[in-house]
Amino acid sequence: MKTLPELLYDIFVEGGAYLTILKGIGVTLEITILSVIFGTILAFGICRLRISKKRFVSTLAALYIAILRGSPVLLVLMIFYYVIFATSPLSAPMIAVFAYSTNFSAHVAEIMRTSFQATDKMQNEAARTLGFSKWQAFFYITFPQAVDVALPVYQSAIVTLLQWTSVVGYVTITDLTKVINNITMRTMQPMIMLITGVLLYLAIAYIVYGIFAFVEKRRMAGRGGEH
Repeated sequence: MKTLPELLYDIFVEGGAYLTILKGIGVTLEITILSVIFGTILAFGICRLRISKKRFVSTLAALYIAILRGSPVLLVLMIFYYVIFATSPLSAPMIAVFAYSTNFSAHVAEIMRTSFQATDKMQNEAARTLGFSKWQAFFYITFPQAVDVALPVYQSAIVTLLQWTSVVGYVTITDLTKVINNITMRTMQPMIMLITGVLLYLAIAYIVYGIFAFVEKRRMAGRGGEH
């Protein structure tokens, strides 16, 4: 029977396993980060359409949000990979980015909409009476208030997106979860590998939380410096 050090060596070092794990983490982070960027940009547009005074436009945006928020992310991913981009020269990770960006945008657009609705309209109107343009009132009054409301939910949406990426192995992408599964099959040590996978995802998630905590601390410090 192998000692614990020998067992850990076989699991994490033999055949460059740790390098494969690092590569899997890289793929997971790449898909997550790109999906957050593109999804957030798209969400701004969807949110703008959602709050439009034109009933037809607002209804279309609401339908987009409702369909994507209610659809299993794995099925959305498979539709993008096997149907929409079936004959596309795009790589599997980029197709995954498109799928996740679309799904993420629906959730973030709704976060944005509810955040804007929660802002103090009276302050915006007061700014306009003081000579602020519509855009100045938005960026200096409405937007900062909306960020305060949206930030905690937005960071949770990013962590949820990170968790969603764990199913990309279904479309031939070797991400962190796929690597963990492959090493499990090779070593027949599911407990150690599954715990390792959970710990790695937790570490990434808390890095995200830490980044948002740092940003929030800087924002609060900046506000304190204004007084």
